[in-house]
Amino acid sequence: MADIARRTGPALETHQRFIRWLVPTVQRFPRAQKFLLGDRIQTTALDVLEALIEATYTRDRRGHLARANLGLEKLRVLFRLAAELHHLDLRRYEYAARLIDEIGRLIGGWQKAHAAREDDEAAPKGPEGNCDSVVVLPRKRPHAQATR
Repeated sequence: MADIARRTGPALETHQRFIRWLVPTVQRFPRAQKFLLGDRIQTTALDVLEALIEATYTRDRRGHLARANLGLEKLRVLFRLAAELHHLDLRRYEYAARLIDEIGRLIGGWQKAHAAREDDEAAPKGPEGNCDSVVVLPRKRPHAQATR
């Protein structure tokens, strides 16, 4: 699994693990809520998964990562609502909250790394960069001391 995470990213792998846990958990919801609140939770989780996949395989990740982060916030609210309505027991709610927080930290780290990489690419790479006013002067050679 570590090899797969290296290729796709730890955020994507962790979110897939979350979805594998989520699907059977939502099946335990009451029938009326399984198709309303449960469906909304699953759809939001799958939207986050899609955003992470798109961020993995495109160069401009900023928008995809922001969308994934927003989806995680929606999941936090939906899970809190499900717990308050007693569709989730406390143990399952805690597990979901911890996993969503972990995924959020991974996405945040990915966003910071991507922003730093963009900053490095935008910075001038020396005198031939964007700054035309830089003049490189030749070094002065030390004069040979005269012998007396």
